[in-house]
Amino acid sequence: MRMTETPFESPPGGARPIDAYGAGGFRIGGTRREGSLILLETGEALPWSGELTPEALAPLWAAAGDVILLGLGLRLEAPPPGALREAAEAAGAGLDPMSTAAACRAYNVLISEGRRVSAALKAV
Repeated sequence: MRMTETPFESPPGGARPIDAYGAGGFRIGGTRREGSLILLETGEALPWSGELTPEALAPLWAAAGDVILLGLGLRLEAPPPGALREAAEAAGAGLDPMSTAAACRAYNVLISEGRRVSAALKAV
């Protein structure tokens, strides 16, 4: 799969836009990152195993922001486990599951609006 470009500019603050996604990774703020990632509202990008467990997504709960986007691959085939929604609620954030492509676009829009957003994105 080739990389798909996303047309957004860098907003003020720590978060950097997702410039492209595909080919097994992401380009964020001009830097290529391989594999699945957790993006924190601070702009930090952490590797993610892709596991849908509260433990695997622990960095999100600690720095949740207003919303957590959950990009689950090429398409959303099933809702995430209830334990993830409970962990997000306990952290005071909403959890929005969707395809990785939709999550990348939503992430860019939300950070351009100055929203506090974090994301877990499965590589496609």
